[in-house]
Amino acid sequence: LVPSLRHRRSLGEPRALFALPSAQGSLPAPRWPVECEVIKETIEHIEWVPPEPEPFCQPTGHEWAPAPLGKEQGTVIYHLSPAPQGSCFTRARVGGAPGPLSSPAAPLEGPQDTTLLFESRFESGNLQKAVKVGPYEYVLTLRPDLYTTKHTQWFYFRVQNTRRDPLYCFTIANLAKPKSLYSDGMRPLFYSQQDAQSHGIGWRRVGTNIRYYRGGGGEEPTAFCLSWTMRFPHDGDTCFFAHSYPYTYSDLQRYLRAVAGDPVRSQYCMVRALCRSLAGNTVYLLTITSPAGTAAKRAVVLSARAHPGESGSSWAMQGFLDFLLSTHADARLLRRLFVFKVVPMLNPDGVVVGNSRCSLVGRDPNRAYGTALCGSFPGVWHLRAMVERVLAEREVVLYCDFHGHSRKNNVFMYGCDGGRAGAELRLHQRVFPLMLSKNAPDKFSFPSCKFKVQKSKAGTGRVVMWRMGVSNSYTMEAAFGGSTLGGRSSHFTVEDLKSLGYHLCDTLLDFCDPDPTKFQQCLSEVDALLRQRLGRELGSGGSWSDVSPSELES
Repeated sequence: LVPSLRHRRSLGEPRALFALPSAQGSLPAPRWPVECEVIKETIEHIEWVPPEPEPFCQPTGHEWAPAPLGKEQGTVIYHLSPAPQGSCFTRARVGGAPGPLSSPAAPLEGPQDTTLLFESRFESGNLQKAVKVGPYEYVLTLRPDLYTTKHTQWFYFRVQNTRRDPLYCFTIANLAKPKSLYSDGMRPLFYSQQDAQSHGIGWRRVGTNIRYYRGGGGEEPTAFCLSWTMRFPHDGDTCFFAHSYPYTYSDLQRYLRAVAGDPVRSQYCMVRALCRSLAGNTVYLLTITSPAGTAAKRAVVLSARAHPGESGSSWAMQGFLDFLLSTHADARLLRRLFVFKVVPMLNPDGVVVGNSRCSLVGRDPNRAYGTALCGSFPGVWHLRAMVERVLAEREVVLYCDFHGHSRKNNVFMYGCDGGRAGAELRLHQRVFPLMLSKNAPDKFSFPSCKFKVQKSKAGTGRVVMWRMGVSNSYTMEAAFGGSTLGGRSSHFTVEDLKSLGYHLCDTLLDFCDPDPTKFQQCLSEVDALLRQRLGRELGSGGSWSDVSPSELES
């Protein structure tokens, strides 16, 4: 630990009350609600970047859609008991439900039985039911966020007993959102254990005949369906499917243990517990800065994973931490200039149980910043309280909350234009995203950025932090799909997502450069772009403060 920071309570440091990842020994095991069964196997995947870009699936116009299913069709081969209607979280324990595990999968009838074996009772897993409707055709149902009946989007499950020759068809039949990047060529992610062990190949995009469409029957006629076909690469393989690259609570703890055990990085990165979640999982807070001159430094606050199904935000956060904790000259400069307060996983309970959006109170944490009760949303409440303490003693130059987006490709930001600020301030709020688009032109889309503060977003982190006095307050959205910029039309890799963290660091240095040339150039460009968007000149004597945010967003 940095000696000069050890006793500085004025920096808003929580005391080290809870178990933290240490360099030795086992990691604190995730705590699960007692309704959740958890298999004993540890699920880990290798990290890998495909050697070639993975293009979006090009629709042919002849995609085949499975016929709608009645309630009695097919054979149920995997079924987890849903949480009772109207139930709520009561208690948690390591390992989830006590006692022996049930057998949700139908047993195979012998070596000739080609039925796939499904499993999702592991960290971040989500699959509630699988129905076999043909020799190699399966209809799948996702589990809603715990203690709710909705928010079906994230999926992550294992299949075994594969055959390499047949064409398999999978349909997820209860997705919640009317629009999805699967309609624009996004493919599901696939992982083969044999390929990982024999060839070092990790998660990759698969699928042909990809269709996203409104369901026409079955148990949930108002839901949406995702269908795809594929061939497995091996007989008898253990494979996984996922909506986005998984990043579990245990993945974060492994990463933080490596940082804490590193004699160099631990000198300027302090790992503390911000609080405990409802289930008793630690919400971590990292304070990153060089020891000297702390009192004069401005602060930067970053958070990720309020929404557990947006796992790409964790990869972007890891990329940010990789760079900021490195020996690179720019990283050293950033640590000299700023105090970084980082909450890398705001909603660990949701991540552990495989939710898409909610915490264990069954509500969206990123709508609770304005009203959050400590007992219901401890991560949100303690983050806000920490920012209040930091603001009392120093300027917070940037707040950025990392998220994932399911309907628009590329990376973009939501900022805060309340329409009541002076013209200068309204333009300033657009400078950081414009700079980021210049530093990451093949990923970041400035035209996709929005700055209007909608009433429905009043409880989000970015809006509440902005109202607290953080002028540059943003949500950064990274698409589940990929990039359509700079000649690309391909999926994001883990490396793409991690590079966002580096680009954010690079942009922060440009934004805060004592030489104002870049800032002024971007300010002029923002002014010109807004005039172009407005389609008219400002009235005589008029200024940007006379134009409504709605008019600028149109």
